[in-house]
Amino acid sequence: MTQHATPENPYAIADSGGDWWRESVVYQIYVPSFADADGDGMGDLRGIADRLGHIAELGADAVWLTPFYPSPLADGGYDVADYRDVDPRHGTLDDFRALLARARELGLRTIVDIVPNHCSDRHPWFAEALAAGPGSAERDRFVFRDGRGPDGAEPPSDWQSKFGGAAWTRVPDGQWYMHIFAAEQPDLNWENPDVIADFEGTLRFWLDLGVDGFRIDVAHGLRKDLTPPLRDTRGGDTAPLNAPPSGEDHPFWDRDEVHDIYRAWRKITDSYAPPRIMVAEAGVSAARLPLYTRPDELHQAFNFFHLRCPWGADAFREVIDASLTGAAPTGSLPTWVLSNHDVVRHLTRYALPDGTDTRRWLMSGGDGAPAPVPDEARGRRRARAAALLTLALPGTTYLYQGEELGLPEVADLPADALRDPMWERTGHTVKGRDGCRVPLPWTAAGASYGFGPGGSWLPQPAGWGRYAVAEQTGRPGSFLELYRAALALRREFRGDEGFRWLPSAEGELAFRKGAGLECRVNFSGVPLPLPTGAVPLLSSAPEPGTDGTHSTDGGAAPVLAPDTAVWLDARG
Repeated sequence: MTQHATPENPYAIADSGGDWWRESVVYQIYVPSFADADGDGMGDLRGIADRLGHIAELGADAVWLTPFYPSPLADGGYDVADYRDVDPRHGTLDDFRALLARARELGLRTIVDIVPNHCSDRHPWFAEALAAGPGSAERDRFVFRDGRGPDGAEPPSDWQSKFGGAAWTRVPDGQWYMHIFAAEQPDLNWENPDVIADFEGTLRFWLDLGVDGFRIDVAHGLRKDLTPPLRDTRGGDTAPLNAPPSGEDHPFWDRDEVHDIYRAWRKITDSYAPPRIMVAEAGVSAARLPLYTRPDELHQAFNFFHLRCPWGADAFREVIDASLTGAAPTGSLPTWVLSNHDVVRHLTRYALPDGTDTRRWLMSGGDGAPAPVPDEARGRRRARAAALLTLALPGTTYLYQGEELGLPEVADLPADALRDPMWERTGHTVKGRDGCRVPLPWTAAGASYGFGPGGSWLPQPAGWGRYAVAEQTGRPGSFLELYRAALALRREFRGDEGFRWLPSAEGELAFRKGAGLECRVNFSGVPLPLPTGAVPLLSSAPEPGTDGTHSTDGGAAPVLAPDTAVWLDARG
């Protein structure tokens, strides 16, 4: 039964029917870095449960938990050794049940990560495959192939790993196995009935426990063209993470056969009451992305085009138009995301000069020559404006933990602290994603700024406490209070999914969601006039020494400063 908010239970789940997800706000929790209850330096489920009140007070509707399953942590938990248990470093199944119960008390739904493209090389199936030998049923659960050349010493194809190097590793008996990512993450064979049946069982296991949905990792990579001889890609699969692969009919990205999997999964999620949801991580072209959200497949797909959009009115308008137009034929709505656990935090991206190669910048340590120094003040203004822009759009917004605190990327992590497998697999030429995964600061002081009673698995920089939740709570103008105000106001306009562009000045983006929420963003370098009316929310306060007004005729007309967004209430 759906709970309704009351004065005694202000966070109870709102009754929005089976389509609660269409215009929700989902908060991504990177489990190792959110909160640590037991003091071992690694985030855990009890720590999350203890801190869920923060997310409820923020105004989110759901949480998405990254993998917390047993794992050697070769890739931050995305190398799963057991899909139906909890890693002891993160807690127990009872801890997970308690987390679910606490989330329900606070009116939060819970989405968990599912990692179906690959498992860990410590998974029992992979041990069985190695022991069974070539041609066995055990090996058929994975992608094992003989090598090329007279002695099989060359990989079966030129396929490349997303983490650097070949996508093939040779085993002692001479065969090679495929791994799109790290060698510790062997790809599963989704033509094998054991794989299909086991994952359907895994979905039901977590659904029976009470989860509200799944985020599907590498959703576009499950099916491969394994017809011999394997086709070479000739460098066509070396795009960055979450970028669409080059060319059509790729041998292992975005194949049409993958949709059969999701049609079967949709029948499973629809068999629960209320129906559960699924969201795809699919790095595909804008033309192909809507295929994943057809009515009999997944409910949502991440919109990485919005995440990668350069700062500018024309660029954002093009992405928004394409996203809304692409979603319309399937009856879905776009998702909107600015950051996640795989990319440089957007505050820092906006602080860097346009066109900066963030991988090269990370290798510099972020301290200048030869790479640029971020303009943090500009990054903060743009990140705040981007938050209002994103939250005003029809559809679901996914927030990445810490963006509500204005956290920047930590670019100067020492080499001996890096955990991302990219660092080693690229021969120390790509620093990886650790800089956006540094544990959250909850308090201004303490061994790990309130993250836990001990240290933290990634070092937190000096001064991290100035971003802490406790430091920003109740402080007018803070990042946290901006997000809280925006999410509260957004709820008033939820359910009205209409969208139209409004007349705007050069360098300005202006639109109306439904009949009431008007959003304007100034991407130009000069103040722009604002229409008259109520101004319920401004992304940044006027610069010190000004009153936020501007006039060319001696009067005092309201204006919108550069790199600033405003929400106007157009309900009359």
